[in-house]
Amino acid sequence: MDKLAEIMAHKRREIAALIRPVFEEELARVQAALPPVPSFARALRNPAGKLAVIAEIKRRSPSAGAIKEGAGASDQAKLYQSAGASALSVLTDERYFGGRLSDLEEVAAHFRRSAPALPCLRKDFMVHPVQVLQAREAGASAILIIVRALDDAEILQLFRSATAAGMDALFEIHDEADLVRAVQHGARIVGVNNRDLAVFKTDLALSERLIPQFPKDVIAVSESGIFTGRDAARVHAAGAQAILVGEALMKADDPAVLIHEFSVA
Repeated sequence: MDKLAEIMAHKRREIAALIRPVFEEELARVQAALPPVPSFARALRNPAGKLAVIAEIKRRSPSAGAIKEGAGASDQAKLYQSAGASALSVLTDERYFGGRLSDLEEVAAHFRRSAPALPCLRKDFMVHPVQVLQAREAGASAILIIVRALDDAEILQLFRSATAAGMDALFEIHDEADLVRAVQHGARIVGVNNRDLAVFKTDLALSERLIPQFPKDVIAVSESGIFTGRDAARVHAAGAQAILVGEALMKADDPAVLIHEFSVA
């Protein structure tokens, strides 16, 4: 069993007790009752042509091990906010990444008190609409859909649920077959994960190969393996409009310096 399959199997067991029918009507009611959230998609469209930076709150990972174990979610969000990040990615998986749903709640609460509010992606292994409901209630603007980890019915259900809840969806792909499926499902934001989650090998050439194949109206994101301005320039040249960066920013003494290097790449 590869690592992604292992993680997805654990996630399905983890949320089994929470599973219940979650209909689009309920999600729409929740959306109407909650404070509005900023648009994730809009934050990634930079009219000046600069790279948008999705700054990730990530304490550890299976590939890197411990990154910044003691990091407080709101403290890290404040750093990213002042550093000029375009959006945030908040990992909420605990077993493999050291995150919690309460991290997202804490970050969203901070942005309700402090402008500018940045849209937040709930970065987790989504398998059921109940997780979409959790995400919206916690203050997320978007969810992650890992194409290769889900069947077509699951992708459709997650995407429709996110739309009903007023959220965007970042479709994560790793090859041409994933891209075809994402486009068939109407994806408007597609991210190339340069790290193969089966074996954790990272190669920026994957973004260089796949992003030029995206439909013109799809927002292109490059994820993982981006540590320097030169890395950012490579994927920007390939057509990426945004990058998602976790480890490099979590380890940076001054995230603002690195975000500036990325955005002008």
